[in-house]
Amino acid sequence: MKRRLPYRDYATGTLFILPAFVLFAVFILYPLVYGFYMSFTDYGGFNIKPNFTGLANYKKLLGDAYFQISLKNNLIYTALFVPLTMLFALLAAIALNSVLHLRQYLRVAFYFPYITSMVSIAIVWGLLLNPERGPVNHILKAIGIAHPPEWLMSSDWALVAVVLVAVWKSFGYYMIILLAGLQGIPEYLYESARLDGAGRFKQFLYITLPSLSPTLFMVLVLTVINSFQVFDLVSVMTDGGPGRSTNVLVFRIYQEAFIHYRMGYAASMSVVLFLIIMIISIVQFRLERKWVTY
Repeated sequence: MKRRLPYRDYATGTLFILPAFVLFAVFILYPLVYGFYMSFTDYGGFNIKPNFTGLANYKKLLGDAYFQISLKNNLIYTALFVPLTMLFALLAAIALNSVLHLRQYLRVAFYFPYITSMVSIAIVWGLLLNPERGPVNHILKAIGIAHPPEWLMSSDWALVAVVLVAVWKSFGYYMIILLAGLQGIPEYLYESARLDGAGRFKQFLYITLPSLSPTLFMVLVLTVINSFQVFDLVSVMTDGGPGRSTNVLVFRIYQEAFIHYRMGYAASMSVVLFLIIMIISIVQFRLERKWVTY
């Protein structure tokens, strides 16, 4: 028979979680619920009383070509950012795990861009990628590329440039996570494999990857969510241009809310973005059981 806890224990536990719950309710739960409500109104800010418009904002989204371009750009950004970030993070983690005497210094070097201000990084890389005066194109010309990309000035290359800068900034953080996962793999597994004659590739394929799959899955979920939240790099480096080639969802929401003051319409975009992230996360967790080994 289970013994019930005294009322005093319940009260003590409630008091401990109350501050965190209040902060969650004020800064996350209330804005979430109110934003969902605003998506059904024509709210424009400046204390104007919103009028309930039903599904008008969502119907408008279906025919909004600008929103569709932003969604397409975001999907392309995700398709590039996620695999590149995971690849470089995994390669760097494996390299650091094998170079013990330099691990501490290289870990700091790779991680440092992640803790650097995004605005500072965007400004510096904007100068580096300048098609006329930037050192990147000077180096490319020096190695024989006569017509290097125009990067941020080209609608074909601007989004690629933003992705590369985002990968450079972010992969160090995920490298730390993967490095912790690598260090948690028991050494006796590799010793047994070596005794059985397994080479480095087979050890990686049959020991490292299966053992690291829970960590890789977590990194996959984090990078996908992160890719749908990109804003500051786009805002500083390209301002959504040239044309609309780098206009992504969060930047489009910002434009509607704080430039055009159509906050109700921007809220409906936010709800759609929330649903996209939620659906992708659900699909990822459904597929988790097929490839994650615990």
